[in-house]
Amino acid sequence: MKLITVFTPTFNRAYCLHKCYQSLVRQTSKDFIWLIIDDGSTDNTAELVNSWIKENTIEIRYHWQENQGMHGAHNTAYEIINTELNVCIDSDDYMPGEAIEKIKSFWEKYRNDKVSGIIGLDASPDERIIGTKLPSNLETSTLFDLYYKHGVSGDKKLVYRTELTRKYPYPIFKNEKYVGLAYKYYMLDRKFEMLLMNEVLCYVEYLPDGSSLNMFNQYRKNPRGFAFYRKELMKLPFTSSTFKFRQAIHFVSSSLMIKNWNFLNETPAKGLTFMAIPFGVLLYFFIKMKTRAALYH
Repeated sequence: MKLITVFTPTFNRAYCLHKCYQSLVRQTSKDFIWLIIDDGSTDNTAELVNSWIKENTIEIRYHWQENQGMHGAHNTAYEIINTELNVCIDSDDYMPGEAIEKIKSFWEKYRNDKVSGIIGLDASPDERIIGTKLPSNLETSTLFDLYYKHGVSGDKKLVYRTELTRKYPYPIFKNEKYVGLAYKYYMLDRKFEMLLMNEVLCYVEYLPDGSSLNMFNQYRKNPRGFAFYRKELMKLPFTSSTFKFRQAIHFVSSSLMIKNWNFLNETPAKGLTFMAIPFGVLLYFFIKMKTRAALYH
């Protein structure tokens, strides 16, 4: 049994997927499986992946499904993965040549049942760290505390124990394709910390068609997913009132988009949500203004 599954959700990204593949071929440790979740691609992704499978250089598993969005692809991956660890490498990203070997060595040295996995670093192709490094004085932390208590910024690479990532599946909403992936991570934060590994595990390229650059459109097109996400974040026991107030503002905005006038009865923080209504209304109109052109062209 291999130690880790590298899974890659992809949708019509055949033009850039080769970078990820080539980086995995170059790995100094082959103790991994590459699982590709094809989320309904209509390009030549299947033919491309089949050609790599025939090369038999690394172990590849390929799964095609009807388009569900990134969170739906993650749900499927976690159902399929049977290795101890997993890490998501997006279709436009790639790994340094020693990444798998470093994860394996680190996990063999520090693994224990009290942590949910490992937090490593993302870097740009010119090897600049995305955001900040991890605190050198900490061995473990929750993901939430890193960002909101210790001042860490920027995307980080998360390596999780597979038995835990099967928990808290993302809900699928009809005609929507987005639920914040951090929902699962923050749910796991309630019970586990993560090991901190100040090593670059992934090179990140933000392409124009990547979800990171289209958040306003995501808000407009997926209001039920965002309302769910914000409501769940308001339930977290270890968050500040300021954090929950920001979630309440977004919850109000998303509720208005789906004409859910019952949102005050559904929120887990009625007082904060009531105070957030004016700001949520402003955000609602701001998002509508920002996305009008994209929706009608």
